[in-house]
Amino acid sequence: MNNKVNFKRKSPIMKRVFGICFFILGLLALLGGSLFGFIICGLSVFFLYSDGSEIDLHSKSYRTYFSLFGFRYGKWKNLPEIEYVSVFSTTETTTVRALTAETNVTNDIIQLNLFYDRNKRITAYSTTNKEDAFEMARHISELLIVDILDATESESKWL
Repeated sequence: MNNKVNFKRKSPIMKRVFGICFFILGLLALLGGSLFGFIICGLSVFFLYSDGSEIDLHSKSYRTYFSLFGFRYGKWKNLPEIEYVSVFSTTETTTVRALTAETNVTNDIIQLNLFYDRNKRITAYSTTNKEDAFEMARHISELLIVDILDATESESKWL
């Protein structure tokens, strides 16, 4: 298994569609000779960027980043002394806004967090597949030599 763990927050499809539409409109405006196209293209960046975190288990470093057009921007930091890996169920709500329209998109997800300094955490991974989350948690716990807390049920238990 890979020694890099990457968690990229998924953007709703409508948000990406608006971003692509604004970018195309901006390009058309620029080709038509209007400098207003720069503003419209700039607005598309708001819809097209995403964020996440990446952990390099081999070099014991991590970064939170934002991604735009496939390029990731963020500074690498030393990974603190991890106490345990937590796997838990939660919901993720994303608000999509476009001019006068707004909607909330809610998804059930399984999140994997690395806890350090008693209650500080780094979100390492997110998925909708419970088996995938536990496989990744086992991999990370073996490399970092820490325990796993299963918090997917109402009663948490150590694995």
